[in-house]
This record gives sequence, C-alpha cells and structure tokens, in this order.
Amino acid sequence: MVTGGDFPWLNARVNPREGLAEVRPLFAEELRLLDGIDEDAESWERAYEAVRNAVTLRYPEGQEVPEFLLHIDGNEAWWRWSDEPFDEEDA
Repeated sequence: MVTGGDFPWLNARVNPREGLAEVRPLFAEELRLLDGIDEDAESWERAYEAVRNAVTLRYPEGQEVPEFLLHIDGNEAWWRWSDEPFDEEDA
C-alpha cells in the first residue's frame, strides 16, 4: 500500500505475499551494496540485475512497468519508475 512519496520516489508498506520470502535476500544484498556504490558500482549493478530478473513491477491496470528501481527493507518499499526503457548510455 502506497504511504507517500518524494518525487520521483514512492513509498509503501509491504504486505507480504507468496514468493516474497524467496526474493528478500536479493533485496537485502542490493541494499547492502547500495551503501558502498561509490566504491563498487559494478557489484551493486549485478545485485540489482538479480532483483530485476526475479521481480516484475506492474501498473495498477496490470501491465508491466518498462523500467523501475525498487528497494525493499523489511516492511518498507520505495521505488521509482519510467514509462520508457532506460537508455543504457544514461545509466
């Protein structure tokens, strides 16, 4: 459930559903590496790629969001999205 936001980020409370327990370790590793992204961006990118390969973000109408950056920590989530795929050169 969305609880707020600070554009371009949205914040939400996580209501655990089937499958979340299996991907929580991916989010934990991604956040751990995010803290050191200035020293090792490649490790964070690999960790986030694992998250993206494991989850899908959908619009309320059910279609897949083309690009998103999603973090989950405990029962809190925050994310931003784009209606267009990210340009690799801009990343």
